[in-house]
Amino acid sequence: MPPDTLTTPVDLLVFPRWIIPIVPDGTVLEDHALGVVDGRIQAILPAVDARLRLSAKEELHLSEHVVLPGLINAHGHSAMSLLRGYADDKTLMTWLNDHIWPAEATHVDASFVADGVQLALAEMICSGTTCFSDMYFFPDVTARLVSECGMRAQIAFPIFDFPTAWGSGPEEYIAKGLALRDTYQDHALVRPVFGPHAPYTVAETTLRDIARLSKELDCPVHIHVQETAEEVRNSQSQHAKTPLARLHDLGLLGPQTQCVHMTQLCDGDIELLQQHNAHVVHCPSSNMKLASGICPTKALLEAGINVALGTDSAASNNRLDMFWEMRSAALLAKLSTQDAAALPARQVLNMATIHGARALGIEIETGSLEPGKAADFIAVDLNHPGSQPVYDPISQLVYATSSDQVSHSYVAGRALLTDGVLTGLSRSSIMTAVQTWQQTIAGSS
Repeated sequence: MPPDTLTTPVDLLVFPRWIIPIVPDGTVLEDHALGVVDGRIQAILPAVDARLRLSAKEELHLSEHVVLPGLINAHGHSAMSLLRGYADDKTLMTWLNDHIWPAEATHVDASFVADGVQLALAEMICSGTTCFSDMYFFPDVTARLVSECGMRAQIAFPIFDFPTAWGSGPEEYIAKGLALRDTYQDHALVRPVFGPHAPYTVAETTLRDIARLSKELDCPVHIHVQETAEEVRNSQSQHAKTPLARLHDLGLLGPQTQCVHMTQLCDGDIELLQQHNAHVVHCPSSNMKLASGICPTKALLEAGINVALGTDSAASNNRLDMFWEMRSAALLAKLSTQDAAALPARQVLNMATIHGARALGIEIETGSLEPGKAADFIAVDLNHPGSQPVYDPISQLVYATSSDQVSHSYVAGRALLTDGVLTGLSRSSIMTAVQTWQQTIAGSS
């Protein structure tokens, strides 16, 4: 390089074989580079130009990898990872009433949440998730651990009409949640939001209060709704309307509403979602395992409704693996509509990235690889027998790639996974704590 040639300094320069930026839609860039400065994407440009124009403190060469935005898990209950496999093969209400809720009443405290969340964080980081939405007790513990490890998260503080280990009732839940929101008001990675559990576990007066506070504070609402046919039947019987229509009447449906599951929808429900620009979070594996129903993703997307993807908890999935979720979503849509073209790979990858960011209200910050956005990205090694040959990297990621092919993960430019090794969490310490909980929980059941 001539001595008078000036180069732009960057902190990190990544040279993968492919980059999938998500925006523009369906784009695959080959032999390009990604430059990062101060935790943000500085540039995406041809590799030959990057070598001439950028000088990096660190270079990462990934000759058979694809780099893409970190995956966004838009719904889960991370601490419930300690209940993975505890009550399998049960219907939803039997699973909840007879197994999960009694186990939680016995065991859940701040230490349970701390150990369960760390297990979930390790699993998500290793499987390509860089941002997730969580709804569980002791959200202050979850928020602290997320901040310490460097992930990005929406923390939906739970609200019920009955007492739990975290509070005595809706007033205390809301007060604690708002205090948590104040604590993390200006945090770059953690965003607390309202998390009323469901229309059937929260009274209408409380839902009205949440609707009012959400508008006053410009704060999203994350809620389970229309998860099962039984839930819809009960609502029709008791209120003469669907749960979604009830939320509409209570003022709780709007562009900041994240409706989780939505397996039982009629045309009127889709029109309400469309009218209010509300979001849907599809949890295909959990819904299939609990036989809850099928979210009509094709119809929702065709109606212009934003649909994101979530795993739900490891107690009902049983993995927090967004690669598994993408493949499940694509195949389920094809089978349920009898249309092999339904929910193509490109669209389902969008659901796991930019659609998730839109649902959580953070699309300005993450969900795609664009200059100025946070450097939230992962690298996936496609040089595996099960993912070769590569004709279309997007299709390969959705249909042929397993999460153990994730080699690197970055959030805001910070490495959380390097060559498959966690950088900020102790795997051995987490496993020791998990074994202790397994013995305790198994011994009390």
